[in-house]
Amino acid sequence: MRPLTHPSIDDITVEGILHALSDPVRVRIYAQLACAEGANSSCSAFLQVENRCIPKSTLSQHFRALREAGLIRSERRGVEMLNTTRCDEIQQRFPGLLPAIMHAHAIQSGKPLPPGPDSPAEDKTSD
Repeated sequence: MRPLTHPSIDDITVEGILHALSDPVRVRIYAQLACAEGANSSCSAFLQVENRCIPKSTLSQHFRALREAGLIRSERRGVEMLNTTRCDEIQQRFPGLLPAIMHAHAIQSGKPLPPGPDSPAEDKTSD
């Protein structure tokens, strides 16, 4: 089996992140992974995304694109591939980028993200 490669944090680019998240299925996968931060999710947990069945071969390509962009870290455990986000690392490199993208995705999809430490701060100034 080929070893999995993950880019170093210095090799992750904004262009790569935006390209990986430009696909609607990949952004949904990433949003679900980000909401389950700290938990490992197997690829098979995403065989159905937003009521769409995703073939395993297509799902593999989506996870490869997310991994090569530096958005996730994948680890083989037996026959499963477990995935976690690299939110903390990316937040240090590009502060605010991922929360802004996830917030925009939530607005577009009509499904608000649960509040978390990476959620964009709302403007609380009074008039």
